[in-house]
Amino acid sequence: MGLGAIDLNLLVALEALLEEKNVTHAGVRLSTSQSAMSGSLARLRRHFNDELLVRVGREYELTPLAERLLPVVQASLYKAEEAMSLTRRFEPERSRQRFSVVMSDYLMTVFLEPLLRAIAEQAPDVRIDFHPLVYGQPETETHLRCHDLMMVPLGYQLPGISEAVMHDRFVCIVDPDNPRLKDGLLTLRDLAEMPHAASAFGKSLTPADRQLETLGITPRVQVSAPGFSVLPFLVGGTDLVAMVPERLARRYEGFARCAVVPTPFPDVPLVEAMYWHNNRHSDPAHRWLRETVRKVGASLDEPAASSAAAAAANGSTAIPATDASHGDHAFPPLVTAS
Repeated sequence: MGLGAIDLNLLVALEALLEEKNVTHAGVRLSTSQSAMSGSLARLRRHFNDELLVRVGREYELTPLAERLLPVVQASLYKAEEAMSLTRRFEPERSRQRFSVVMSDYLMTVFLEPLLRAIAEQAPDVRIDFHPLVYGQPETETHLRCHDLMMVPLGYQLPGISEAVMHDRFVCIVDPDNPRLKDGLLTLRDLAEMPHAASAFGKSLTPADRQLETLGITPRVQVSAPGFSVLPFLVGGTDLVAMVPERLARRYEGFARCAVVPTPFPDVPLVEAMYWHNNRHSDPAHRWLRETVRKVGASLDEPAASSAAAAAANGSTAIPATDASHGDHAFPPLVTAS
């Protein structure tokens, strides 16, 4: 039976009847008389060839078919309401839109919390479905089309449009009692001789790995793990060293047994970016999402700039340990895409 042959208003009545399990209460909820509600129930019973509601004592209970129908009807009405509310305007405070965003474990650690706070303040009913980045997955237009945003390091070979969002840089992490630590520092010789805990990203190398390669150092990898987030927990109580983004290292510094140490070579930058498909570029809702991500990234970069400015004003080169340990310079400004 096609949809044209069905009174879709019956779906609204069906949801009320199944949720309230009472004809009178469903009528009150929909501002409909009890007789009209009873008529709707009769039509629904004929359509489904099922009682839907059966009296048990003084109450009504759902039949097995009604139990299966309820979540389907709820989801259908939600999607119908969402479809009818879509316009070329986007009002975040009233929207119930659902977005799909892909992030690495690193970004989920350092970016997710401030992003969710920003979204909750502006759009409390907007839903975000976050998905992990699967390393080695084909970087195709079809894959990008399946999500609203993919947040990965700049330079990831994805089609579509990209924009830099946030800076970071690599640091070393070791057990605080590691005997190779001298005045809180490691040397290049240390990195060449120490066993490493490394992130496994398929065939891809991190910028820090490429820097070691340039310096002629081949890390002696003793332990590997998917992503960065587990590495701070691997170095504690061992002689391992790992190279991770500084924001992640600082996040774990307080409760994982690890000391954050500058790399014994010039800063190795990491620039995270958001990628999106061309067909979403002009959508108002997507523009709002990108702007929210952009502002969160800028707010995370601000402390480094503020610390550097304060240090310069005081004639000092120190930067608070909560943000950086790499000298007196801040991250350079990001360029916003059009």
